[in-house]
Amino acid sequence: MIRDGHDPAAIAEAARVIQAGGLVGFPTETVYGLGADAASDSAVAGIFSAKGRPSDHPLIVHVADSGQVLDYAASVPPFAGRLMQAFWPGPLTLILPRRAGVASAAAGGQDSIGLRCPAHPVAQALLKACKTGVAAPSANRFGRVSPTTARHVAEEFGDALLVLDGGACAVGIESSIVDCTRGRPVLLRPGVLTRAQIEAACGEPVVRQDELLGDEGAAPRASGALQAHYAPNAKVRLMDAGAIQTALDLLGPDAAHIAVYARSMVRIKSTRVLYRRMPDDALATAQQLFAVLRDFDAKGVKLIWIENPPVTAEWDGVRDRLGRAAAS
Repeated sequence: MIRDGHDPAAIAEAARVIQAGGLVGFPTETVYGLGADAASDSAVAGIFSAKGRPSDHPLIVHVADSGQVLDYAASVPPFAGRLMQAFWPGPLTLILPRRAGVASAAAGGQDSIGLRCPAHPVAQALLKACKTGVAAPSANRFGRVSPTTARHVAEEFGDALLVLDGGACAVGIESSIVDCTRGRPVLLRPGVLTRAQIEAACGEPVVRQDELLGDEGAAPRASGALQAHYAPNAKVRLMDAGAIQTALDLLGPDAAHIAVYARSMVRIKSTRVLYRRMPDDALATAQQLFAVLRDFDAKGVKLIWIENPPVTAEWDGVRDRLGRAAAS
């Protein structure tokens, strides 16, 4: 059932469900999460079961503030502390050494753990009411398109799941993930925060995971790191604008069951081709991306042709999600 996330009674009810070992859908500024008590391995097992997610694929633990970090982390490098100060609450997850005996299931059995302090007021209210960290991946079936509205979550899991409605997510793609377990910051997953912003905040060079070689490249498993992920039911193909136009011209009025998401205007001769214009701005595209993919699926298209995003830093997060969606 969907409840108003700004209603204190709904927050109290959701907190009771989590404290009792149940699951709750809730909004963050990035995407909606499927949450359970991070301290309860049995509750966390419910997340893996509901999503169909492998139990060795770690979850992110959401905390109300940096004061909860040492409940889960054995240590916090100075640069990680600077990142918390700069970006928490906000769309940044930090991978830290895990305290022994704590949140093993949420960490996928690893000796590291991902922590994030979300900025969304409903998420903050829930975390404070729970008085515990909440393990929460995106509230969708494993590998599929992440949800950015409460209705998306209900469509995935049905009315039996309590979902706190906090409106559409302001960011729209998952958090950036920085590994802080290797003595220097390593970017495992891009988001809306650019590499330059992260470097400026932590005062150290940030390397990307794909820039490391050999033993140095051995990273903890992290959420959203699979090559194929964030995929709609329709087949996604990334193309340049010219290739999209050429394909449409070749198919002509017979084109059907195709959706186009592009910054460029294209000529479409068939009334059975859907077109949505991609914003010129990376942040605006991130905000609407998953909702657009879900809408195309709902309209029954079989192919989604997407114009390649620009190869610039601010588009890294969108480009990452689209690449993984197209790999499925």
